[in-house]
Parts: sequence; C-alpha cells; structure tokens
Amino acid sequence: MYRFAVIPARWASTRFPGKPLAKLEGKPMVEHVYRRCEEARCFDSIAVATDDDRIVEAVRAFGGVAVRTSPACVSGTDRAAEVVSTLSRVDVVVNVQGDEPALPPHALRTVALAFDDAAVELCTLVRPLAAAERQNPNVVKVVLDEGGHALYFSRADVPFARADTQVPRWAHVGLYGYRRDVLLKLAALPPTLLEQTESLEQLRALGAGIRIACRRTDHRVRGVDVPEDVADAEEALRQLSAAAR
Repeated sequence: MYRFAVIPARWASTRFPGKPLAKLEGKPMVEHVYRRCEEARCFDSIAVATDDDRIVEAVRAFGGVAVRTSPACVSGTDRAAEVVSTLSRVDVVVNVQGDEPALPPHALRTVALAFDDAAVELCTLVRPLAAAERQNPNVVKVVLDEGGHALYFSRADVPFARADTQVPRWAHVGLYGYRRDVLLKLAALPPTLLEQTESLEQLRALGAGIRIACRRTDHRVRGVDVPEDVADAEEALRQLSAAAR
C-alpha cells in the first residue's frame, strides 16, 4: 500500500499572511510539519502543495518536495486532490494541516495505518471533549456510532442530554486520511447545505454517504492561527522534543 502525505500550504492567510514560512525555533513552520511526517515513518512520500513560489523555494531549501497547485484551489482538500489526481500509484492520502508544527508522529501513524482495514474509506481523529469546551463553537464536536464511525460533526453541544446519562463526548482533531478515489470524489462534489451552515467540510463526506472512521487520540491541537500563537507553538515543539528523548 502506497501512503502519501500532502501538506497544503498557502501564503494568503487572512489572519496571518505568509504563515507557512513563519519562523519557529529558527525554522519555517512548514519544515516542522514536514519533519513530523518524516518521523512518523509510515509514508512512502511527502509533499507540500502550494501555489506560492516563496513556499516552493523554502521547502526545496530544506530538502523537501514541493508541488505547485492552482491558485483556484479553495481548500486544502482541493489542493491535495489536485496533486494526487496525477499520481495513479497512490493508495492512501493523508492531508496534514500545515499550521500544526507539533503534531505527534504517532497521530499521523494512527490515521495512515487505519487503512490496513480494507473497509476504511476515510479516517480522522477524535479526542475526549472537556466539559469546559462544550459551549465553544471553535471546538468541533463529533457524535459516534457504536462502531466508532462519525454520525455527525457540529459546532453545537451535541448530543443533547435530555436524560441524566454519561454519554462519551468527543472533539474532532482535524487530520484526515482518504483512499485516493474517495478524495477525488469528494473534491469533485459541490458543498452541501449542512457543510455551509456549520462551515465544516467533513459534512460533505457524510452527506455523500461516505463513512468516516474515527480513531482516538489524546493529542490536543495547538495550531498557529495568528502571530500571537507562535510562542505557544514553540513551547509545544519543546515539549514534543522532550517527550521523544
């Protein structure tokens, strides 16, 4: 099975222009993400997908592979699909967020190796939801079926507790793996009304009848959205390095 990690990276972030090249511990953020993929030791190839020459040059400068994609791509999924559409030998694609430099390699392995199960079409991660996060719309909640597949994703506090039950509650961790044909199918579909309502792209897959297998992690996302997040991301990198020793 040929597993391919794609790191979508764009320059024109509204809140943080040039974010992929922001320096963390002296290296561009995109390099840290690339190194996490290498450390996972589960990918046959890794590439940064970008429409900006500055990012291409930076990736090649640290010895990575960069692929030019169209400026018309509106999402990371579209960018990953454009790259993969020309690579027939790829079986599994893992779309790695380019703004989470301290993503643990074991989280990447969990998603990539889930496809050893032939029934898995699309895989993502979930973690236990803290009580304080239930009303936070920026923390995406997931309702799972008995087999660990997603029933629904929402920014709302779901499931609603009408009875006094201790139902497990899960938060979504935005790392996705796809079989190649599933990724290409999703990228070709128009956005759904639910997807647009919640602003959650994964609802397009559920709307199309694609099952999303969810695997547990205890990792908490510490991504970089604005320049003020850089210091926290550097601390997360130091913690990850210390844990690996």
